[in-house]
Order: sequence, then structure tokens, then C-alpha cells
Amino acid sequence: QAQHSPRKSPPSPLTDVLCEACDQLGWKMPTKIQVEAIPVALQGRDIIGLAETGSGKTGAFALPILQALLETPQRLFALVLTPTRELAFQISEQFEALGSSIGVHSTVIVGGIDTMSQSLALAKKPHVIIATPGRLVDHLENTKGFNLRALKFLVMDEADRILNMDFETEVDKILKVIPRDRKTFLFSATMTKKVQKLQRAALKNPVKCAVSSKYQTVEKLQQYYIFIPSKFKDSYLVYILNELAGNSFMIFCSTCNNTQRTALLLRNLGFTAIPLHGQMSQNKRLGSLNKFKAKARSILLATDVASRGLDIPHVDVVINFDIPTHSKDYIHRVGRTARAGRSGKSITFVTQYDVELFQRIEHLIGKKLPAFPMQEEEVMMLTERVAEAQRFARMELREQGEKKRSRNDDDDTEEAIGVRNKVAGGKKKKRKAF
Repeated sequence: QAQHSPRKSPPSPLTDVLCEACDQLGWKMPTKIQVEAIPVALQGRDIIGLAETGSGKTGAFALPILQALLETPQRLFALVLTPTRELAFQISEQFEALGSSIGVHSTVIVGGIDTMSQSLALAKKPHVIIATPGRLVDHLENTKGFNLRALKFLVMDEADRILNMDFETEVDKILKVIPRDRKTFLFSATMTKKVQKLQRAALKNPVKCAVSSKYQTVEKLQQYYIFIPSKFKDSYLVYILNELAGNSFMIFCSTCNNTQRTALLLRNLGFTAIPLHGQMSQNKRLGSLNKFKAKARSILLATDVASRGLDIPHVDVVINFDIPTHSKDYIHRVGRTARAGRSGKSITFVTQYDVELFQRIEHLIGKKLPAFPMQEEEVMMLTERVAEAQRFARMELREQGEKKRSRNDDDDTEEAIGVRNKVAGGKKKKRKAF
């Protein structure tokens, strides 16, 4: 055993329990960022980790935290902040998997899920909290007896996005109520100026572990673009889905509404498409994601909610149906495919209005992308069927909108329920029996 396993050659800084946990997950060799970051983290330094998507960043901060937790067991030990809810669930799965043998408890605190059950989970004082900033601040202010005064580790995953999504005020509030004397890790695939502001707030002479300094996409990723008139966008999408049939797709749109519309359009044409965006209730979002992960659906349509950090191993093709307005988002979107050494394709739709944005993206990644080969006349043959499906999709969207207005029960945020209960004077409680 000792001779064969590749991890034994340098003396592993991790304890045997955690090495076994890695073995069980099938992690044989540490990735570049893990080689860089874990030893430094175990020395107790603060870290800024820069590594492209799909390079094992979660492991790079989860393992040192678990190691430290083994040495000094304590509740409310570490806090991981993430920008999106789905990413929070995914990180918590990693913690559970790595820490199952040592009995680590982690809790996910995100919006879209009722506060009460979360308060109960926090009252049990888990070891690790994985949270989106807004809801965490909510608990820090309103949940009695919950504080983070004993916190030892703070991790920000996709740190630039946490600062970009205008979480800044929340993050500042969180930094105020946690101890100065702690370890802080920032991880992201892209760094912005704002993150440098954050270093001043939170880090003590950090070590920068950069695996890739220039913004890059993975080598195994074949990137293409297609230049098309915007009025035939849908037809071209259908054409490409037919050309590459049998693959699983992730299609990025710019708005929730467009995501929903395109999903309905594709369903009308007989594709198994499923949407994921911020206006869906949290249960539906997780449901969509799981259906796609389990390969029950081959097409996932998403807004940028899904562009970062989500690890879905079998995405073969990423389609940028609406070109991303921030060129850095392009790197995150196409990073959903070609993960962990697999290959993948990405196709970006460029209409007459997107040329400038597209040139910015090419400039950022320092590549000229090739055009995806297509037969125009075949696309034009699809236009009639697509136009019909567009009409159906519009009708369905309108119906959904009217239903929402009449029922108004789809609005499952706590505020809305609270307001409804107040307005109804608590009489109408029985109505939600559907």
C-alpha cells in the first residue's frame, strides 16, 4: 500500500483520517491549488487563492479547516460565505463527505428557506456554517443566542462575486461581529479591485496562491462563436441542439424572463429542457439542478445564478445564448464544462449588437475564437416551427404571469408570507393547502 499510493511520497501534512476521506472520495492526487494552498493554510497563514474554475478550490479550504477542527474541536468553528444558494449546498456536501468520519456538522444558511428551521439548526451550534451573506446577517441580528464570537476561520468562496453582488454592506456587518484574531481565506477564479479593498479589511499578511495569474479557460475546452442576426436567435439555438444531440447542454440567458421563455419554447419543440433562475422558489431551483445532475433532463437553461462554482460533471456543451455583459462572467460560464480534466465545448451567440462585448471577451482570454460550422439553409427551414413554438411559449408565459398575480402564493419569501398573514389577520391560514 505505502509504495503504490502517490500521496505518501511527500510526507502528507494532513492527518491520516482526512487522507482516508480523500481516498474514499476518489481524490488520489491533490490539484495544483491544493498543493499550493493546503501546506500554507496548515501553517496558519491567511490565503488569497486564485485558480480557474473546476480546480478543486473547495478541497483547498475544506481540508485545512477540518484538520484544525480535529486539533481543537469547537462549535461554530468556521464560516464559509458564498454568493449563490446552490453553491452553498454544494460546499456543504463536500464538508459532509470529507468530515463524515470525524463527525463534522455543517449547516447551510441561505435565503428562500424558512428562517425558523435555520434558527433551530444554529441553536445546535454546528461546526461549520455555509451561508449567503444576506441571510446570515439576518440571523446575526434576529436569532437570539446566535453569535460568531468564537469563530476561527472565515472563507469567502468566489470572493469577487460576493463583493460584486453588492453584498458589501452585509459583508462589512459580518466582519464587525467576528473576532479579529482568525484565519481568513479568499478564493476565486477572477480577482477584482474590490477584493483588494477586502484584503485590507480582513487579511493579515496573506499568502497569494495563484495557479493561473492571467484569466484563462481550460485547455481541453473547445470554444466557438456563431455570428447571427438576432431575430433568428431561437432558430439557431434549435439547430445547434439538433446538431449536437445526445450531449448535455447548459444554456445561459441574461434574464429570468428569457430563461423561462426559452425553456418553454424548447419544451414545445420536444426538448427536455429545464430552467434555473432567481425567480423560482428555492425548492424548485434545487429540484431543477438535481434533475439535470441525475441526467433526467439534458438541457439546463440558467441565468448567471448558475455560472459560478456549480460542479455538474457531465456538462458537454455550454451555450452563451445571451452574451455575458461582464467578460469575466464568460470565464465562469464556460467553466461549467471541461471540468477536472474532461473535455467540453462552448458556443457563444454573437448578434449584430454584441460585437463589441464579444471582442472584449476575446481580448480578456487572449484568444481569437473560431466560428462554429453551420448550414444556414437548414436553419432557415426551422424558422416556421420555431415561430409557432415562440407563439405558444409567449402564451404560456402570459398565463403563468396571470396565475401568479391572481394567486400571489408563489411569492414564497418570508417577508411576503409575513405581510400576507398580517393583512389577512391570520384568518386565511387554511388557504395554503394546495
